[in-house]
Amino acid sequence: MSVYSDASNEDLCDELETLGWYHYDLSRHAAEALLLSNGGDGSYLLRNSNGTPGCFALSVRAKDSVKHFHVTRRDNVYIFGFNEFPSLQDFVSHFANQPLLGSDAGTLIVLKSPYPWRVEEPSIYESVRVHTAIQTGRTKDDLVPKAPSLGTKEGYLVKQGAIVKNWKQRWFTLHRNELKYFKDKTCEEPIRTLDLTSCSAVQFDYSQDKVNCFCLVFPDRTFYLCAKTGVEADEWIKILHWKLSQIRKGR
Repeated sequence: MSVYSDASNEDLCDELETLGWYHYDLSRHAAEALLLSNGGDGSYLLRNSNGTPGCFALSVRAKDSVKHFHVTRRDNVYIFGFNEFPSLQDFVSHFANQPLLGSDAGTLIVLKSPYPWRVEEPSIYESVRVHTAIQTGRTKDDLVPKAPSLGTKEGYLVKQGAIVKNWKQRWFTLHRNELKYFKDKTCEEPIRTLDLTSCSAVQFDYSQDKVNCFCLVFPDRTFYLCAKTGVEADEWIKILHWKLSQIRKGR
């Protein structure tokens, strides 16, 4: 259940939306994947606590792991560690001073940089240097009537099974907000369709002892996929990143 299901929390929701590093209902697992893949040592973000309604979790990268700390809000006061903050601005100002945290395991962590909720993809465009016709005499009627939509991709990837952790080659197609995989390229019915509106993260993965591997994080499962080359894996990740950014912008 979301901490904002109750109308009494509407003011809190409005207040937190001004915080650039608040990630809403991002799961614990997705936060770990995000910070380990894209963050640096001391990167942190705030999210709703998955197990405790009414509380928040501060996820912090500490070298090669991610630590999670509770943040609570009671009687309009933010409580974090041994400190209480009367407003969100005081809470944010505290983090601007890069506080030092000590966990139960004895790990010391300096909170260096907030991980933003909105991460804009860089816009890189090539300049046109050559522009000429290969064929002449063709008209608009000669164009393909059903050209692929913007942001589509297809190709073979090797996917890890859900129960038996073996790897099998599958044919993948990306169209609109759906990633489908088939037994092979000739099959008409997909084995499964993944709704990218439910995907929280996509990034390179180094946990499976395989090269050119990346993963897609969903609430109920993380899908592990491998491409033939690093360039191909990078292409899949970039277009999936773009898809997720477009989905978030539309929310």
